[in-house]
Amino acid sequence: MISKASKAGLARRRYDRLAFLYDLLETPMERLRFASWRARIRDRVIGNQALEVGVGTGKNLPYYPRCTDVIAVDFSPRMLERAQRRASVLGLEVELREMDVQNLAFPDCVFDTVFATFVFCSVPDPVLGLKQLRRVCKPGGRLLLLEHVRPGNALLGLVFDLLNPMVVRMIGANINRRTMENICRAGWQIRVQDRLSSDIVWWVEAEP
Repeated sequence: MISKASKAGLARRRYDRLAFLYDLLETPMERLRFASWRARIRDRVIGNQALEVGVGTGKNLPYYPRCTDVIAVDFSPRMLERAQRRASVLGLEVELREMDVQNLAFPDCVFDTVFATFVFCSVPDPVLGLKQLRRVCKPGGRLLLLEHVRPGNALLGLVFDLLNPMVVRMIGANINRRTMENICRAGWQIRVQDRLSSDIVWWVEAEP
C-alpha cells in the first residue's frame, strides 16, 4: 500500500511537471467559464485573514479582496514560482508558501475564510485536507470551494469512475470525487450549494 507521504510526493511531482503547461491547458475553459466563477471569491471572502490552499499558478489572485490579508499555499514549488510571477505582474503583495493542505503549519482558529478552487480533486486524502482547513478556520468563519465532482447520474457516474485512472495518470486530478460527502465527513456544515455546470461543477460555502 502506498503511504500518504508517497502519494503526496507523487502528486507534487505531477504538478511540478505540468506547471509550465498548466495555464495553456486550461485557457479555453478559463475564458469561457472558470474566470467568471472565480470572481465570486471577491465578494464571498469575509474577515481580515484568509487562506487559499492550492493556489497553483495564481489564477485567483485578481479576485482577492483588497481589504483582506491572504496567505496562499501550494505543495508544488514550480506552481508557486508562476504564482509569484503573476502576483508581480498584478502588483500584488501576497504571502506565498510551500505547504501541503494535508499538513498545514498554522495554529488552530487563525483564518476568517479558507478557500480553494479545483483543488480537492487532486489532494491524496481530501477528508484530511478538509479537516485541516476546519482546524485553522475560526469559529464563525467560512469555507469557500469551487469544485468539480462525480456526477449524480448513475450511468455518467460509472463512466467517470472508469475514466478516472487514466485522467489521474495524465493530469493528477480525480474526476469522480464525492466532494460534498467529503466536506460533511470533515465536520463542515454546508450552507450554500450552487450548481454551476450540470451537477458536475459546484460553488460551495460551509461553516466549521
